[in-house]
Order: sequence, then structure tokens, then C-alpha cells
Amino acid sequence: MGQGGLVPGEGGPARVRLGDVGELGLIRRIRESAGARVARVRTGIGDDAAVLEPAPGALLLATTDLVIEHVHFRRATSSPADIGWKALAVNLSDIAAMGGVPRWALVGLAVPEGTDVDDVDRFYAGMREAGAPHGIAVVGGDTCAAPDGWVAAVTVLGEHVGSPRLRSAARPGHVVAVTGSLGRSTAGLRVLEAEPALGAAVPAAVARDLTAAHRRPIARVAEGQWLAAQPAVHAMMDLSDGLATDLGHVCRESGVGARVRADRVPVSEATRQAARALGEDVLGWAISGGEDYELLVALDAGEAARVAAGLLAATGTPLTLVGEITGPGEPMPIFVDERGTALAMGPGYEHFRPAGRRGG
Repeated sequence: MGQGGLVPGEGGPARVRLGDVGELGLIRRIRESAGARVARVRTGIGDDAAVLEPAPGALLLATTDLVIEHVHFRRATSSPADIGWKALAVNLSDIAAMGGVPRWALVGLAVPEGTDVDDVDRFYAGMREAGAPHGIAVVGGDTCAAPDGWVAAVTVLGEHVGSPRLRSAARPGHVVAVTGSLGRSTAGLRVLEAEPALGAAVPAAVARDLTAAHRRPIARVAEGQWLAAQPAVHAMMDLSDGLATDLGHVCRESGVGARVRADRVPVSEATRQAARALGEDVLGWAISGGEDYELLVALDAGEAARVAAGLLAATGTPLTLVGEITGPGEPMPIFVDERGTALAMGPGYEHFRPAGRRGG
């Protein structure tokens, strides 16, 4: 094998592996290969959901996500109903990040041939349960045999009236805010991995709260719609890969930098209890853990307090101001302590992470 993973071919050019370009590099290649803008595609590859215009004035949102055994869940710690719930919820979160209304789902499911039919039924039951509050209809999909493990690929279509909130709309002077609290999903995963050795170190009620956050995340659909209706809100994204990575996506798409006060990142007491019991860094969970499916927002500084109070009154969900958008700079945000000293925070999750960016 050559340096950097390049493998000389048989008289041809060296091969480039996914680990050499990373997930973001792969997305850029796909985006570039898609070519020039096409008719009725308002926003294509690069945001939480595509924005399509099936007819003048009518906007269609389209998003798709995979959930894969041993990557996003483990059968030993998640039931088929949990898997179905999560497979839909992660897509609902993308529609929420655009401020849209989810409508229809198409489901591709691959499972080993020896899978019990009842388990497949439970998978779809969990999906129906996650979609019921939003009136989601499953309108198609595909099933096939998988050689090893479960794979679910779900596409959700939604509608939007007005202007979807894109990752590319953050500007210097905007403040950065997040809904809810961060790190709960990672805490839940760690608790699941540590049980039953944890014993009484984490109270049963705390463990249930955290493991539910990992197995059955709640998409902030109502919150996304309320925030998108506020002129002061300019950019939104859902937090699927961790604040460090996802705020980096916003910075990259908007051509800006960001500065975040790490001590202002909201963390629940349950998450702190789990971190203490396990001897782990709670701030690392909150900033780099991922799969929280909260909303990341860039909004006008002068309107931030009003928007936060309005969201809490309308939905019961808090909005916490954690930082600010700065001028053009590094695509990854800077995290600082209360004295302004830069902190070394690991990146969030990235598939095909390139060499030199391992860790986090």
C-alpha cells in the first residue's frame, strides 16, 4: 500500500479510498458530479433536505437517511420497534431543520433471511408510532435480504410554505443557539454499553431517560416550524453528528466562522450524572457526541431573547444562546471557556473520516 492509502493500479492511476477523502470529500464529489442546477430544484445536495418546486409557488422537501446495524444501533440494546422509530425520526428531524411539514415516507428495509416476521412487523409499528403525531403516511418502499445485519433507508417528503431555513444563511453578527440539551443520546449509549455493571451508580429513572433519548429521539418538528416563521431566524440545521461537526457544516456553507462558549452549551442533570458515574467528559458528549437531533439556529442578536421566550411559550422547548457567528475563517468553530481561552474539542461523528482527523 502506498502512502496515505493510495494503491498503485495495474498500469493505471493510483486508487483513492473513501478514508482518504472522508465523508465531506465524498459528498463534494457527488455534489459536483450532479452537475449544474436543474429546473425546479431550489436547493439540492448539501443541506438537511432538498427543496423542490413541483409547481410554481409550491415547495417540496425531500430527505433520506440510512440507519445501519452496528453503526446507528445494536440489536442487543434496541428492539425492532426502537429501530423503526429511529429510522423515521432521523428523517423527520431533517424536515424540521428546514421548517417544513413532513407528509410521506418511503421505506427500504434489508434484513437477514432468518429474521422473524414479527420483528419486521414491530419495526413498522415503531415507525408508525414515531410518525403518528405528524400524520405521516408510508406510501412505498422496498424490502430485500441482507447478508449480515439490518439496514433501513427511509425517504421522507414534506411541504414548505415560505422560505426554508438553509445552512448557508448564517452571517457575521448572528448569534448561535440550540434547542433542548445536548449529549443525552451519547449518554444513553454509554449507559446501554455499561449495563448491568453500572448497578446503582445511575438511578433507574435517569437511565430510562437517557436510553430513550438514544433509542427513540424526538424530532423537533413543531419547533422547526415555529422558528422558520420568525424573520429573525436565518439558518437552521439538525444536530445529528455533534455540535462541533454540524456547526462546522453551517460555517462551511455560509463562508463564516463561529465562536462558542463551551460553558453555555446546555447539558441535562441526567447526562451529568451518567458522565460522573462513568468517569467520562460530559462536555465532550455534548459537543462531539452526536445523534441529539436538536436544532442549531443562527439568528439576529437583537431578537434572540424574544425568539427564545416565544419558542418556550409556544412549544415548551428552551432555546439556549451558546455563541456567535464571526467573519470568514476556519470552517470548524472555535470553542472557548468563560475566560475566552480556546479549548481543544474533538470533532463529531463523520463517516469515512480522513487521515489526520481521527479521534473525537
